Amino acid sequence: MFTKQIYMERRDRVKQTMKSGVLLFLGHTDTPMNYPKNTYFFRQNSSFLYFFGLDEPGLAALIDVDENREILFGDDITVEDIIWTGVLPTMKDKAKEIGINEHKPRRELADYLSQKLQQGKRIHFLPPYRAENKMELESLLGINATASGLHASVDLVQAVIELRSLKGTEEIAEIESALAVSAEMYQTVLNQVAPGKREYELAGLIEGVALRHGRRLAFPPIVTVRGETLHNHPTGRQLQKGDLLLIDSGATSPRHYASDITRTYPVGGEFSTQQRDIYQIVLEANLTAIEAIKPGIPYRDIHLQASRIIVEGLKSLGLMKGNPDDAVQNGAHALFFPHGLGHMMGLDVHDMEDLGENRVGYPEDMERSNQFGLAYLRLAKKLQPGFVMTVEPGIYFIPALIDQWKAEKNHATFIEYAKLENYRGFGGCRIEDNVLVTKDSRRILGIPIPKKTGEIEKAGS
Repeated sequence: MFTKQIYMERRDRVKQTMKSGVLLFLGHTDTPMNYPKNTYFFRQNSSFLYFFGLDEPGLAALIDVDENREILFGDDITVEDIIWTGVLPTMKDKAKEIGINEHKPRRELADYLSQKLQQGKRIHFLPPYRAENKMELESLLGINATASGLHASVDLVQAVIELRSLKGTEEIAEIESALAVSAEMYQTVLNQVAPGKREYELAGLIEGVALRHGRRLAFPPIVTVRGETLHNHPTGRQLQKGDLLLIDSGATSPRHYASDITRTYPVGGEFSTQQRDIYQIVLEANLTAIEAIKPGIPYRDIHLQASRIIVEGLKSLGLMKGNPDDAVQNGAHALFFPHGLGHMMGLDVHDMEDLGENRVGYPEDMERSNQFGLAYLRLAKKLQPGFVMTVEPGIYFIPALIDQWKAEKNHATFIEYAKLENYRGFGGCRIEDNVLVTKDSRRILGIPIPKKTGEIEKAGS
C-alpha cells in the first residue's frame, strides 16, 4: 500500500466534491472456479483500492459525508482460519493502516445503510460489474440486481473519474515499475521470435517474466501472427519465416497499476520490403502522435492527425488515393486503422472503463462519433497534466472487411482495391507506448523498448 496519508487525502477530496450523502464502496470477494475453495486469482475492485488500499476479499467501506465518518467493514479471522492462512492483521490494524478510526463486522453494514435510508439520506455507489456485488446491492438497498447499474450515482462516478484521471507521482512510479517488467518481457521474447515457435510458447515466456517478479499480467496477452484480428489471443499456430508477430501485453505493479505495450516483430529477424514499408508508416504515426501530446489538446485531434499520416503513407504505396484530409473526414482510413489511437491507463489497463467509457473519455459537450473506426476512439477529451494514456496506431489488412467494402464499392474514391490483393495475407502491425501528459509537454514512460526497424532486427538477430 501507499502511505495512509495518500488514502486519507483521496477520501478528503471525494468528500469535498460530493458534499453530502453516504458513499458506499463494495470490495470484491473470492470467486470460485469449479468448487468453492478453488478460486480464481483475487483482484480487488480498483476504486476500492484507490480510496482504501486493502487488497483482500470480503471488505466493504463507506464514507458518511454528512457525519464526516469513514468506516471499514469486515471480519477478523478465526482460529480455524489461522490453520490455513496463518495469523493475519486484525480489522483494527487494517483500518489504522489506511487512516480509518472506525471498523465494524461486515454484518453491520446492512443495519447502518438501513438507518441512513430511513433518515432520507442518499446512498451513492459506483456501477457494479460483478454478479455478487449486484446481488449484495439488492440485499442492502432493495434495488433489483439486474437494474443496479441504473441506480448508480452519476455524481460519484464523475467525482471518481475526476480524481483518478490525474495521476500522482506515486502512481506514475507504479506504472513505470510495471513498464520495467514489460521491457524485460519484450527483451526476453524478441530473440525467440523464430520459425517453428508457437504463439503460446511466447505467451508463456511473457507471463513467466511477470511471475518471476511476483507480478501478474495486466490483461490476457495478444501474441499472434494474425495481427489483423485486433484481440487475437495466442493459439497453437506455428510461426513461419516471413510472418509478422504482433504482441500486445502488460504487467502490473505491486499495487496493481498497469502497463500496456505493443510491438510487432518479423519472424526470422528481418522485415521484408513490404513489411518495412507498412511498419515505417505506423512508426511515423506513433512518433508524431506522441510529439503532439500536450495539455489542452483534444486527443481526438491527435487521433485524426495519426489517421492522416496513415493515409499519406498508404497513398505513397499506391494503396490509397485522393486528398488525405477528405479521406480521413469520410472515414476511408478505417479500412486499415479501425480502432482508436488510445485510452486512459492506471489501476485498470483501460482505466475506469467500469464507470462508463464515454464518461471517462469524452467531455459532456462532445458526442461520440458513429462513424466506423472513429466510433471506437476511447479517449477524445482535452488532455490535462497527470493523464496517462496509450498511443497505439496500427495498420491492418482484414480480408473479410476488404471484401465487404470492395463489393459495396465503399470509399472507392480513396482506396485502390486492386492493389490490396498483394497484402491479403499481410496480417497487422501496431506500435504502442504509454505516455504521461506533463505540465507543458509529455513524457514516454518506462524503459525504452526497441521499436525502430534497425533496433528490432539487431536485437532479434
